Amino acid sequence: MTDADGQLPGSAAMAQQDSPPHVLQGQADAGPAVSAGSLIRQAREAAGLHIAALAVALKVPVKKLEALEADRLDLLPDAVFVRALAASVCRTLKIDAGQVLALLPQTGKPSLGQQSAPINTPFRSPGDGPGPSLLAQISRPAVLAGLLLLLGALVLIFLPAVQQPGTATQPATPSPAVADTPAAPSGALSGVAMARTELLEVDKPPVTDSADQPATTAGMAPAAPVLAPQPSAVAPPPTAVSVAVSPAAAGIIVFKAKGESWVEVTDARGTVVLRRTLAAGEEAGASGVLPLAAVVGRVDATQVEVRGKAFDLGAVSKDNVARFEVK
Repeated sequence: MTDADGQLPGSAAMAQQDSPPHVLQGQADAGPAVSAGSLIRQAREAAGLHIAALAVALKVPVKKLEALEADRLDLLPDAVFVRALAASVCRTLKIDAGQVLALLPQTGKPSLGQQSAPINTPFRSPGDGPGPSLLAQISRPAVLAGLLLLLGALVLIFLPAVQQPGTATQPATPSPAVADTPAAPSGALSGVAMARTELLEVDKPPVTDSADQPATTAGMAPAAPVLAPQPSAVAPPPTAVSVAVSPAAAGIIVFKAKGESWVEVTDARGTVVLRRTLAAGEEAGASGVLPLAAVVGRVDATQVEVRGKAFDLGAVSKDNVARFEVK
């Protein structure tokens, strides 16, 4: 009994070795290999879901799902995308994703050990050599550009201050012209004096004999009237003043006196804007709040203009006194 039991395994092994090759191949094919794509396809078919409907639910192309189910991972971008897509399909089909992900290629895990290539750190350790010199730092293009900008700003700030002393000396040049201005009247007076001297020399009678002396004295008599008109040569300045003052006689009502007269003008508020006695040739104007009430003392010796137009006093006069109103 014991010998038989001890010979059974050996006989079984002998029988297996004596089996033909096609029988062993059939036994190997009996257990098919399980892949991630086949598990996903079986779960989808068990759920009765079409691959196109699953693609719409996941918002991915149908070709990518077909490549995943066919285990054609070379048609997909990378391992990370494959694992993410498989996890999404498992979550939609409500199956365990761990078994599927275990059959997929793993992604590279980062190594925490010291790398062969050191990191290019931006800082310098104390054991390194000395840093760049100041001249090397200044010679950099960025530093030179900043210095040029600073220099330009300083020039713009201090250049107006440098130009101000030159401009302050310019007004001193016209001062001689101002000093020479009062000299003009003296020159004019000297010219007038020379002209008077020439007139006197022209009017002087020639020296004659004693026989002609009565005639000479008779000729000298008219010389006195020649000296009398001399003040008239100085008189024109008042005339110029009167001409300069005449434009002041402007207003709504203008009075021009041909002889001695008097006028009075009162505005709408009762204020007397003009009350004056006019001499011959004198003018006066008045303005104020309309209507204006005017009184003219002598109609025959006064002319009136209202807004630049002549006004007939005869229609409003009585006993040589005119009263009218300007609105």
